[in-house]
Amino acid sequence: MRKVVAAAFASLDGVMQAPGGPLEDPVGGFTHGGWTFHYWDEPMGRFMGETFSSPFDLLLGRKTYEIFAAHWPFVEESDLTAASFNAATKYVATSSPEPLTWANSVALRGDVATEIARLKQEDGPNLLTQGSSVLLQTLLAHDLIDEFRLLIFPLVLGKGKRLFGQGTKPGALKLTATTVSTTGVIMSVYDRAGTISTGSFQLKDPSQAEIARRARMKREG
Repeated sequence: MRKVVAAAFASLDGVMQAPGGPLEDPVGGFTHGGWTFHYWDEPMGRFMGETFSSPFDLLLGRKTYEIFAAHWPFVEESDLTAASFNAATKYVATSSPEPLTWANSVALRGDVATEIARLKQEDGPNLLTQGSSVLLQTLLAHDLIDEFRLLIFPLVLGKGKRLFGQGTKPGALKLTATTVSTTGVIMSVYDRAGTISTGSFQLKDPSQAEIARRARMKREG
């Protein structure tokens, strides 16, 4: 069995749309494309290198696939990321009949969640997502993500496609690694940790509640 690992760039308010450039994804009138550009530094490069250090297959939405297919096959193979991406099997969630021209690409059509659940049961490397905000919503709604590798950037974008949409299933996470870049980007790894456990700070003894209320009123004058 293999894991689905979701790697994503997000703003502090959770937007992940068009991190790489102005023309990447202007859907919905998004005007801040390329918002990650000025934050890159060596620690971020190391974190990304760790993400790609183990064997993986790529799991992509069609839009991200088209962006990658127009770029990575034309980067020199001496670039380790290009070499890894070009060699990896690319599973692409798509409803388009258009062929997938990038080497080692496989179309996932129909019930994508069922197809990905089937892939998870197979032997092989982990399934690594990159971007693919629409596909991520399907994965989140069906509780198919096992690990998150997130880079949270110190800016607020206001509107745009978000990492955690309304269909996200609630669940607990365990922080397994975290570091901060010189530019303030928080890089963290989270594993799934079961269901959410709730509690209450409410005082159970009414007399204690009254004492607390009076103390608060006294502090507030």
